[in-house]
Amino acid sequence: MSPAPLFRPLEWLVGRFSVDMGIDLGTANTLVCVQGEGIVIAEPSVVAVKKGTNEVLLDGNAVGYQAKEMLGKTPGSIEAIRPLKYGVIADFEITERMLRYFIRKVHKRSYLVKPRIVVSVPSGITAVERRAVINSAERAGAREVYLVTEPIAAGIGAGLPITDPVANMIVDIGGGTTEVAVMSLFGLVHAESIRIAGDQMDLAISEYLRREHNLLVGEPTSERVKIEIGSAATLDQEMEVEVAGRDTITGLPRHAIIRSEEIREALHAPVHQITDAVRRTLEMTPPELSADLVQSGVLLAGGGALLRGIDSAIEEVIRLPVTIADDPMTCVARGTAEFLNQLQLYRQVLDSGDDL
Repeated sequence: MSPAPLFRPLEWLVGRFSVDMGIDLGTANTLVCVQGEGIVIAEPSVVAVKKGTNEVLLDGNAVGYQAKEMLGKTPGSIEAIRPLKYGVIADFEITERMLRYFIRKVHKRSYLVKPRIVVSVPSGITAVERRAVINSAERAGAREVYLVTEPIAAGIGAGLPITDPVANMIVDIGGGTTEVAVMSLFGLVHAESIRIAGDQMDLAISEYLRREHNLLVGEPTSERVKIEIGSAATLDQEMEVEVAGRDTITGLPRHAIIRSEEIREALHAPVHQITDAVRRTLEMTPPELSADLVQSGVLLAGGGALLRGIDSAIEEVIRLPVTIADDPMTCVARGTAEFLNQLQLYRQVLDSGDDL
């Protein structure tokens, strides 16, 4: 349990001029939620820097969409970096600069800014990785930082009754990790975090195109193909898309027509690993809570929940009802905002710097 934070008059005064924020710090995207306003920022977790340095381009503004447009297209003097891998910080300084940019963008200024921040983190990260998130947020300008696990934040954001003595199961398919959890009485009964999610799906698509079509494509192209024609189950009407890249044999640019059946085959392995994690979690759930899930089923959240037929693919394996949350991409961010709304109540169950 965290002790009450020390009262610091200057920080309190500055805090009066700051906007508290809930942040879904994701591998692929970062979403920022503000009390009373909802989602105010939803941008890719990408930063463009001068090669060999941590100097963010465009006076510190080459973050998010501006940086993502540079992925795979930068000259030798520029790097487009994704500072989070598998839901945890891979580059501490770049993460700090990215957070500083988002804090400044919310406040529309860089002075007199000391917000309280609730950040979502994967359920499986270590104490060292938790400390890295807190330190990055503090150095970016936060006066208080609290961590909440992604499944609980997603459950709150999706409106699940996770404080009740009944089982609630959520599968949060993000960019770097998939979080599978059974929750009851505001705690995790059993949770599993696997490093198979949207990024691995993109990689599976690019490898398939290289292997079957001798076509090399970049990460943005693989993601576009997944969004446009990707599926985890048979579609009522199959689709196709034109994909351009570099021929692995001639080395010259060319394009190919790719069918949705092919992309479904490419995605079979990552989808199977996700459904396997769901099955394992159910096997570890106590019998009384398992009985609850017969009625309540499983809720899907995260950007991966938008993959066509993912609910059907999971339902076929576990034989329980599977539904997709309303606006699944924002569930976690909305959950962090709810923690801000009830911070005095929830402070005791949130991790902060004093706990680590």
